[in-house]
Amino acid sequence: MPSGTVGRLLLRGLLAGLIAGLVAFVFAYTVGEGPVSDSIAQEQASSAPAGHHDHGGGSAAAAGTGDAAAHEHEAADAGGEEEELVSRDLQSTAGLATGVLVYGVAVGGIAALAFCFALGRIGRFGPRATAALVAGAAFVTVYFVPFLKYPANPPAVGNPDTIGKRTALFFLMIALSVLIGVAAVILGKRLGTWNATVAAGLGYAVVMAVLAFVLPPNDDAIPDGFPAALLWDFRLASIGLQVVLWTGFALLFGTLADRALAPAAPTAERAPVAAPAV
Repeated sequence: MPSGTVGRLLLRGLLAGLIAGLVAFVFAYTVGEGPVSDSIAQEQASSAPAGHHDHGGGSAAAAGTGDAAAHEHEAADAGGEEEELVSRDLQSTAGLATGVLVYGVAVGGIAALAFCFALGRIGRFGPRATAALVAGAAFVTVYFVPFLKYPANPPAVGNPDTIGKRTALFFLMIALSVLIGVAAVILGKRLGTWNATVAAGLGYAVVMAVLAFVLPPNDDAIPDGFPAALLWDFRLASIGLQVVLWTGFALLFGTLADRALAPAAPTAERAPVAAPAV
């Protein structure tokens, strides 16, 4: 693919990621902020006077990317007031929008480059179908499979001393999932048959299941008494945010890429005008 075409598709991917991020922000604010606020209230009600906990300042943006985006929260001393560097209102609006939009633009650019590589190499799929396949594969390998091993936890769950370890494990799971997913796609493409493609997909699932069993678990257990329904709502909002983002990107970028790659209509040559009869 010519570099000029790659550049145009990259710009369209960034634009699609930005617009999909706006849609995801609306979802995160309307659906995800409720469980986050309830989790913070649960933390404040049950925390010790001088305890340390994770604070979900990133709100649903953190929910969308696992515990890696969680912020450290320090509770007030007994009888004192909590010192808040950034207000909760700012966190849930400007902070949330910034996180989701930056994430959307970043994944949009990366997915656009992956689209440029995949187009014509994974089968006789058009731009729209290829965009949908790339977005679906990215959702599964980058988010959903790592989520099954290390699901997002609400603000009241987690020890700030383990944030580094949890972040490293989460991104390790992402890297392994992407590498093994790419290997499965290459293997299925080289073998060339439908059965081989299905076998490659099953092989990916088996290898990831083994890795999930081997990798260390998340040491931060859910506190006793934490509402199960609230935990469920938080994790559903986390998954929903990613579904909205990747679905929006697939639809938008597929349309933009299809138009960018459509062959230009040939200009009809104008026929010579016959001279009028005398």
